[in-house]
Amino acid sequence: MDLSDARADLTVAVAAALGAVALTVGLDLFAGVPVSTPVRLVPVAVYFLYLFTRKGGPYAAVDTPRVWTAVVVLATVAAAAYAVVT
Repeated sequence: MDLSDARADLTVAVAAALGAVALTVGLDLFAGVPVSTPVRLVPVAVYFLYLFTRKGGPYAAVDTPRVWTAVVVLATVAAAAYAVVT
């Protein structure tokens, strides 16, 4: 693993961690909306998908940290919407 791979992993990991914290703090503490543990872990699940599905191949052009960070953000927003609706 070289430095650029480590930087890419760290970028997606930080996005996932911030997403999990944002769900907890933003909804549970500030908005008073109870958030279950599985919903809180949605951004972290995306990070694990990132870790275990990166193998190269024909989709390598979209397999970038920027795309995975966007997926983390979208999953976090979707999880927040789910928590608010339920």
